[in-house]
Formats: sequence, structure tokens, C-alpha cells
Amino acid sequence: MKAHHEHEFEAAPGLPEALPAGEHILWQGAPSAQSLALHVFHVRALCGYFAAMLLVQGLYLAGEPDGLSFKPLLWSLLAALLALGLLGAVAWFAARNTLYTLTNRRVVMRIGIVLTLTLNLPFKALSAAAVRTYKDGTGDIVVDLAGDDRIGWAHLWPHARPWALRKPQPSLRCLPDVQQVAGLLKNAWTAA
Repeated sequence: MKAHHEHEFEAAPGLPEALPAGEHILWQGAPSAQSLALHVFHVRALCGYFAAMLLVQGLYLAGEPDGLSFKPLLWSLLAALLALGLLGAVAWFAARNTLYTLTNRRVVMRIGIVLTLTLNLPFKALSAAAVRTYKDGTGDIVVDLAGDDRIGWAHLWPHARPWALRKPQPSLRCLPDVQQVAGLLKNAWTAA
């Protein structure tokens, strides 16, 4: 029996059809799940928020006439850990189900946890690109679409530039080798 592959309809991993003559893959990669959790889902900031809320709840409960009860604190801690675990799982699934491809003529983004969407972004459809590097060495490459072309923000999320809601910008998020990929994109775009 043949093994089932989640993306059997692809001509090659990350590509919905075979590349035309003269086009070849320069790079393929995916976001770092840990970086997505930290920079997209803001797990570190939420840890601080939940810790502050637990502290406030503990201080409130300490002032109760019956004294400090640990049961409500335990339930709050479990709820916080569950929320953080779910966000971590979403980051992991997003990273696992994403494949970015850079060819000598375009950027291809296969994204989506439940419904897979493949975006073909030819260089001629792009007007600009920018790189954002995080302290941990990962980073984003944001591309701006030329003209009036738009992709819905909900279709892109979390692969969209943060807070660009009016004109969503596709973004290769949390790449471990962002400077290398940015250099490849620059060279390929210039050559095209």
C-alpha cells in the first residue's frame, strides 16, 4: 500500500505545478516554531501577563478573611498553562504546515493549518521587500505587492506583516536563515 502524503497533489514540495523551463528553486524553508511562538503569538509577553495576574489574584486572596486559598490560584495557573500550551501548539502547526519557496522568478508560499493555500508571487508583481531581524537571529522578509493587487489579511495570517490591515503584505515569517534568504531574494530579483 502506498503511503499517504498530505500534499500529494503537489508537483514538487511547496509547488502546485512543475516549474516552467528556465525556472529553478534557489531556496526552500519554513519558519522556526519557537520564533513564531515568541514573535508572532507573543508567548513571552503572555507569560509575564499571566504571572502578573496570578500575583494580583494571590494578593487579593491573601486579604480574604479566611486567608490565602491556593485552590483558585491553582485553577488560574492551569488555565494560563493551557492557553500558553495551545498557542505553542498553533505555532508548531503553523511552522510544520508552511513551506516557503524562492525561485529565480518568484516567491511561493504554501501556508495554512486546516486549509492549504499556495500563493505565487512573481517578482514582477512585487514592488518592494524589507527584512526585519530579531535578537534571536531569526527574522521576517516582507514583500509589498505592486499596483492594486491585494491578498486578504485573514488568508495570510500569520504570514502577513503585523498591523498592515488595509493593504496586507505577505511575509516570510521567523526564518532561521533570514539574511541568507534575503540575499538570495535580492540577487534573484535583480537578475530577473
